[in-house]
Amino acid sequence: MKEKIRIIEHGQGWICLEKPGGMSVHNDPGKDMISILQKSLGRGSVEKLQPAHRLDKETSGLLLVATTQETLTDLSALFAARKVTKRYKALVHGHFDQDRGSWDTPLTKSAGGRTDPRGRGKRVKALTGYTVLDRSIHYTLLDIELFTGRKHQIRRHAKLAGHPVVGDPRYGSPRALEFLKNQKQFESMGLQSYFLKFQDKGRTITLELPDLPLEAARLFEEDKS
Repeated sequence: MKEKIRIIEHGQGWICLEKPGGMSVHNDPGKDMISILQKSLGRGSVEKLQPAHRLDKETSGLLLVATTQETLTDLSALFAARKVTKRYKALVHGHFDQDRGSWDTPLTKSAGGRTDPRGRGKRVKALTGYTVLDRSIHYTLLDIELFTGRKHQIRRHAKLAGHPVVGDPRYGSPRALEFLKNQKQFESMGLQSYFLKFQDKGRTITLELPDLPLEAARLFEEDKS
């Protein structure tokens, strides 16, 4: 993948990047986002880049990366204490009767699967809030806020609610994925981390992406006509 990684903002000890969908953060040496960014900084760079939180490979959007160990410790503590506001835009299948709501089905801490999104073993509290932003013929665009941090939480809750994320390769139906690929030329996933807010040395930092990724925006607009 040769997509350009866009730097959205930077501060003392951190960089905020826009991660492309389909790119791993740090589990694909030489091809993942951290490797590509480290290479772009050049061999003389003394910065050691480390992600401060997680984004699934298929999810696009804002990612905070620490450039110092001190900042990594500080940011990790903020995320662990739920002191970072994280919001996502999710393009999901189907329609909603209410414009606002929440999903609170308990989930395992590890990922589930297509046939068992809750996961096997001990399940713990999970809370996802959503607001309807827009609708098309077959899809709904949601603004989602996470109040807990379970793996694949949005994707699992959406699946359990009967509204899987469009293009989700793990929790979406094979039939829907085949239709999107062959009939709509859509091979992405409709989930974007678009908003982050946190405190940085006494300042409130607010970061936001105004638009959906091009593929998701195209699919959504085509479905309105």
